[in-house]
Amino acid sequence: MSDSESEWASEGSNKSARHFDPLDNYQVKDYMIPPPAPLIDSGELRQWLLYRALVCELVAASLFQYITVATVIGYKVQSSDDHCDGVGTLGVAWASGGMMFVLVYCNTKISGGHISVAVTFGLLLKRKVSVIRAVLYMVAQCLGAILGTGIVKGTMDKHLYNSSGGGANMVTDGYSHGTALGAEIIGTFILVFVVFSSADPKRKAHGSHIPLLLSLPLGFTLFAVHSATFPITGAGLNPARSFGAAVIYNHKKAWDDHWIFWVGPLVGALAAAVYYHYNPRHEFIKVLLDGFEDNPSN
Repeated sequence: MSDSESEWASEGSNKSARHFDPLDNYQVKDYMIPPPAPLIDSGELRQWLLYRALVCELVAASLFQYITVATVIGYKVQSSDDHCDGVGTLGVAWASGGMMFVLVYCNTKISGGHISVAVTFGLLLKRKVSVIRAVLYMVAQCLGAILGTGIVKGTMDKHLYNSSGGGANMVTDGYSHGTALGAEIIGTFILVFVVFSSADPKRKAHGSHIPLLLSLPLGFTLFAVHSATFPITGAGLNPARSFGAAVIYNHKKAWDDHWIFWVGPLVGALAAAVYYHYNPRHEFIKVLLDGFEDNPSN
């Protein structure tokens, strides 16, 4: 047997000898949970990688905003005469979900691929980023959203832009502010929870650390949540997206409802962070397992 073959055989025997606990508490783990990020890390301001990540977040937010706002305006213009014309609600949702999938896949290694203020806020609560990085990310995302909406307005007929509401998020007639707020909270909770689950280091131990398996669930989740909330609020789910559209459109209706698109996503992100941190699944499984006795005949 060659040295490489003996090394492979030794490694295989070591792996087979590992003891696996039913609760995923491995005596020998093939993943490592990183330590919490410091709350305040002024040293980050002297690192070029931070500014590279900020540029990445700004550009990604502007591209996402351009696709989302342009699709919404196009849908409203095309369906103004015939409700069956245009891409439809599902088309708008596919555009947002598909663009999110592409941007997260391309930018995860550079900035983490946050793109959303709600996602950054949730990761801050989970101590995955420092306060300084989180605040700078949020500023970059808001500026990127303004830039993306500005490009839409600058390349589109002014009358069509204004008549379709500038792609701004507003509560649809017939729905109350409470309903809209609830839709934003629940939608953002689902989205941020999927972010936490997809980026969990323990997934590497189960072979789910392929980059596509991080961005693909986010794209499909945004599609599903967007489909559910678009008829109610236009699917904000991201304060930067709503802020950028409101700044460029700058009409009273957009600003009157604007608080919903900050409070809702931030509360949803907070709820997702709390739930994921205190998820009782392990304790519940432990209680169930304690109720069973080993059967030596098995």
